[in-house]
Amino acid sequence: MKKLLLLLTATFATLALAAEGEWLTDLAKAQEKAKAEKKLVLLDFTGSDWCPPCKSLHNTVLTSAEFTKFAKDNLVLVEVDFPRSKPQSAELKAANRKLSEKYKIEGYPTVIVLDANGKEISREVGFSGTPAKDYVAKLAKLRK
Repeated sequence: MKKLLLLLTATFATLALAAEGEWLTDLAKAQEKAKAEKKLVLLDFTGSDWCPPCKSLHNTVLTSAEFTKFAKDNLVLVEVDFPRSKPQSAELKAANRKLSEKYKIEGYPTVIVLDANGKEISREVGFSGTPAKDYVAKLAKLRK
């Protein structure tokens, strides 16, 4: 019975991650992938465990079926997280700090979209509750 419960728990956790899409933490790898797959790079600068607008963006848009479907075919996703209580390696903290400085992040969430060559083509600071369908429509316009 314990094995079955563990198996079911692992299965649901895997499905939940798959439903949210694959989020990378290494921008260089993301840019390589974007170039190879002819996709855009979406950087989400977030305070995932303390920032209310970040949590709202995550729950309203980034985990929605509309966004996940669009992202699969059009985006390479990069999470640049600045949590207060979630553990991170020293290397990841340093890399995130460098990206924050490079892109001059002044508030959370900040979503930056780069073309496959790394050129910034969009920046949105904050989240005002835009429905997932409308958020995806804005991203789709960037693909054209």
